[in-house]
Amino acid sequence: MDVLTDSDVKKYQDDGYLVLEGFLTEAECDALRVRMKDIVEDMDVPPHCRIQFSTNQEEQLKSQMQGSADYFITSGDKIRFFFEKGVFDDKGEFIVPKERSINKVGHALHAYEPLYKSITYSDKVQGLAKKLGLASPVILQSMYIFKQPGIGGEVTPHQDATFLYTEPLGRVMGLWIALEDATLENGCLWFIPGSHSTGISRRMVRTPKGTFPLTDFVGREQEYEDKLFVPAPIKKGGLVVIHGEVVHRSAQNCSSDSRHVYTFHIMDSHDTLWSPENWLQPTEELPFPSLYA
Repeated sequence: MDVLTDSDVKKYQDDGYLVLEGFLTEAECDALRVRMKDIVEDMDVPPHCRIQFSTNQEEQLKSQMQGSADYFITSGDKIRFFFEKGVFDDKGEFIVPKERSINKVGHALHAYEPLYKSITYSDKVQGLAKKLGLASPVILQSMYIFKQPGIGGEVTPHQDATFLYTEPLGRVMGLWIALEDATLENGCLWFIPGSHSTGISRRMVRTPKGTFPLTDFVGREQEYEDKLFVPAPIKKGGLVVIHGEVVHRSAQNCSSDSRHVYTFHIMDSHDTLWSPENWLQPTEELPFPSLYA
């Protein structure tokens, strides 16, 4: 199924991102949101995610932080919950409504949740990948991002290839689907057009086994002038296609509206090396599944 025109492909290649309105219907967006509401209602919150790191006991703090880091780094083949800052009291109880506490849910919704799986592997997504020339695409990860009203945190300028590194570069692509309107007020994406052609200056890598922290950064993120960024507001149901090397960001959500998103990353595995130093690794339980299978 063709969802891209030749001019769409050229714009993506030139700018490093593409905004497509009307990728999903309102009904499809609503169904994804309703299912996530049920997932959140039934979630099991790990104890280390409920703890405020204010203790003076260094070893206890280190243990809690290490547990939290392990919860993240082993989440590639699971559905896990990641929270905004300041949503628990010192006893680990919610101080905001539970459904307003979460930053994101990840990273294997595409594998274990039938509704999200149906969107990820849809004819539309497969057609888009084929139109962009992906020979053997696999799904790396998936996330539901909430961007909570008033507290949804800023995402600073970055490139996805910093976290999802391949050799050669340019083999990873993000698909970012707005389940609600993404506006200037509630934290839409901003891009530096053409910045995908300059490589990356920073990588997040796993540290040697048995050391802490479990990940570290090699290199430094560049400084970017604000005037270079272009906003990409999009209506509910719209899709933003994101090249793995394009620089993008989003502001804190200071509005009274949420900005729910379903997003996932695809890699063309043909003649591509997935770095063993990436935080995310395929597992026996969940090898990176083929998009076309």
